[in-house]
Amino acid sequence: MIIELTPIKYIDYKVYNVTSIKNKYGFRVILILEDNSQRPVQHSGFLKKEDAEKERYKIIAQLENRTYVVHTNVTVQTYMEYWYEFIIKDRLKSEGSIDTYKNSIFNHIIPNIGNLKLIDLKKGHIKKLYQQVYDYSPSVARILQTVVNTALKDAVIKEFIPTNVASGIKLPNKDKRPKTKEEQKEEFSKSFHTLVIDEKKTYKIEEIVTLIKTSKDTPIYLHVLFAALMGLRKSEINGIKYTDIDYMHRKLYVQRQLGKKKGVKKEDVALKTFTKQEVQLKSKSSYRILDIPDLVFEAILEERRKYEARRNRRKNDRTNPFQDLGFVCCSTYGRPRSRGFIFQHFKKLKEDNNLSDLSFHKLRTTYTTILAKNDFSMKAISKLLGHSSTMITFENYTDKNEIIQDCLEDLEPFIEKVIEPEEIKITDCTDIETDIIMQEYYNELVS
Repeated sequence: MIIELTPIKYIDYKVYNVTSIKNKYGFRVILILEDNSQRPVQHSGFLKKEDAEKERYKIIAQLENRTYVVHTNVTVQTYMEYWYEFIIKDRLKSEGSIDTYKNSIFNHIIPNIGNLKLIDLKKGHIKKLYQQVYDYSPSVARILQTVVNTALKDAVIKEFIPTNVASGIKLPNKDKRPKTKEEQKEEFSKSFHTLVIDEKKTYKIEEIVTLIKTSKDTPIYLHVLFAALMGLRKSEINGIKYTDIDYMHRKLYVQRQLGKKKGVKKEDVALKTFTKQEVQLKSKSSYRILDIPDLVFEAILEERRKYEARRNRRKNDRTNPFQDLGFVCCSTYGRPRSRGFIFQHFKKLKEDNNLSDLSFHKLRTTYTTILAKNDFSMKAISKLLGHSSTMITFENYTDKNEIIQDCLEDLEPFIEKVIEPEEIKITDCTDIETDIIMQEYYNELVS
């Protein structure tokens, strides 16, 4: 059973003098609460009077600084269960994010440090936890770091602990060798949010071209185009409908994604649709209007012809009818795709063509980096990506110094012919226009 903890907020206090308590020394604290009721707290068990005096002065300082903790017996497990159930679940917008936090809490935090008292948590405990999880998976450890920091920040606000002991603790670094001057310079630059990132996190231009060519006869061709040439997220791609496309002006209205709907249980929805429900986008900024490159537009038209043909062919099929839901990326029966559908096909494309072993999401990263290399402003790129903050774009998606190091000669025609920065217009309604002539650039590269 999960206990709903009630933070004790005091507006005033009284601290009594040290006195003898059961052959030892101690003192009492009276907290005046917001409703003017009083809550007594006793600090006792000191063998020497001077030790009790030192503790008394320490407690007075904590009371003055609003760092005095009343809940001293709350364990990490009790707090994390309370925090998950009554705080973070309401704060997070998507079921996917909730599941991510849940995994960190119940599979890593509670099993490793759940029995500790929250007030006794030390930096050493956090470092050890990070190390254990980092050895298991660096990516899971990065998520865990965010969860721990956020949870303990809230614990400070609610006065369950005086300070956040996880603050400033970095993840383990497997590379123990001393940093070179260049690495130190890069680390310094990152602290000021300059555009520097590991080049291994992006695809090269010729790899993008190869992926586009070789994926054409696979079920994820449009997925590759949407990600590599428009920077869309996987869940956003799955949520695109034909009604989202302005065929006259060649615009795409990004206005939904597919995933698990918050608060909906698996038994409440139709079979095989639990992870394919229409849900809101990540933030208000994610709702945006994008120009559709010629290559992508032609692929959409071709897919629409197939869609109509399949719908007409199966309109009288009572056993397995066509589901006319209007999704652009769908099965031959019109059913929406799940996030995991792309994985096997994309993995095979990389293996068959000897491409970098990077995730599908890195297509979005590469797209963003090309924009940054082309001197797009961070505000413009953030609008295109649907980020709520330009800092997200700075820290996670761009590499102005290192990207596509072996293909700089190819990058210049891309800058001149594919994307023209002066054509970007950002309005208050997040309508973004980019004159992207991707078909011409693509033809030039493969000719």
